[in-house]
Amino acid sequence: MNPLLLAHTHTTKNRAELEASSMCGCCECLEIFPTLEITAYTGLDMASFNNPDAAGASETGVCPRCGGEALIGDKSGFPLVPEFLNRMNQAWFQKTLIRKPAPKTP
Repeated sequence: MNPLLLAHTHTTKNRAELEASSMCGCCECLEIFPTLEITAYTGLDMASFNNPDAAGASETGVCPRCGGEALIGDKSGFPLVPEFLNRMNQAWFQKTLIRKPAPKTP
């Protein structure tokens, strides 16, 4: 699987992974910061609002810098470096196509 597509799966329903991480990066504003700065999560729907067991892994972290819902933690296994976050931003926010490079012809 394409690494950007795989990394994208770590940007939603990621509360448990973010809480296990010490650093995270935002694929929207490209900021890298300690996960302790995250103060909000979204994604808990009204059907499970009163169920304390529904919270946690089903929630998505909200960036404290830009309000985006595109955080990825260091426990994801992906590099939290500007180059990687920029590639994620281009793929998901700039609508750049993700393709395998064509094989080189002799």
